[in-house]
Amino acid sequence: MDPLEDVLALLGATSRISTSLAAGGSWAIEFGPPAGVKFNSVRRGRCHLRIEGRDAPYDLEPGDCFLLTRPRPFTLFSDPAAVPAAAGPIFRAAVDGVARAGDGDDVFMIGGAFSFGDRARTLLLDDLPPVVHVPAAAEEAAGVRWAIGQIDTELRHRRLGSTLVAEHLALVMLIQVLRVHLMRDAPHTSGWLAGTSDPVVSVALRRIHLRPAHPWTVEELARAAGVSRSTMAARFGSTVGMGPLEYLTDWRIELAADRLRRGDGTVATIAREVGYGSESAFSVAFKRVIGISPGAYRRKPKPPPVAVSG
Repeated sequence: MDPLEDVLALLGATSRISTSLAAGGSWAIEFGPPAGVKFNSVRRGRCHLRIEGRDAPYDLEPGDCFLLTRPRPFTLFSDPAAVPAAAGPIFRAAVDGVARAGDGDDVFMIGGAFSFGDRARTLLLDDLPPVVHVPAAAEEAAGVRWAIGQIDTELRHRRLGSTLVAEHLALVMLIQVLRVHLMRDAPHTSGWLAGTSDPVVSVALRRIHLRPAHPWTVEELARAAGVSRSTMAARFGSTVGMGPLEYLTDWRIELAADRLRRGDGTVATIAREVGYGSESAFSVAFKRVIGISPGAYRRKPKPPPVAVSG
């Protein structure tokens, strides 16, 4: 099994295409903290991105794409001296799916957002930097460029089912962006996401995801990767930030939490199917990882859907 596919499926990743932006002259637009993960791509022109917590802005060229993975305010602008206008009124006044700012349309951007389940920050987002910027000129960004080009085509031609197609393409783009990030910045990535690009750790991750209920040992995972037990333990710990068996426990608990959210089976059945010999052992592990008992977790109200705009 592919750990990235597993995590995105477990989180129920969905995408939504938002209103496009055309802008020209001197302009600046101020956005509040985005819900979920925000993305934009510059299809024409040049502008800049400033995000709270970072002094220097990002320079955005034609074809560039970026993900915002933290709920931080940000500003898109052409002119550092321009007084920022609030994004809300600008995007509410959009016509035919395009919001306008400044004077003209030197810059054109498309964008949207990804929504995830309530464990997204722990499972995925905390392993990513606040901004993932993919320059169009990057050689490894061909897949990103293709996906964004197809989204742009769907939005411009508005053929039958174009919104749904564009939203599915956005998920393709997300995976391509994550691939680029791992190729470029693997040394600065932590957690299981970093492990997927390590030739030793990735073997262990795939084995765990393929058979999460199996009583894995570090020795068994090491043999699969063709290394010693000590090498596997050290490599996994330094890359992922925890030992292989601790990761196995966390992944089992995430699978169980998903089953509980969906009301799928009794606690005893779920415990057995994710690899626990008793309900009590499962409950202890679940509370240690999640913070509450399986029964209390199942009774928690589901969070409302994440709304995205702009």
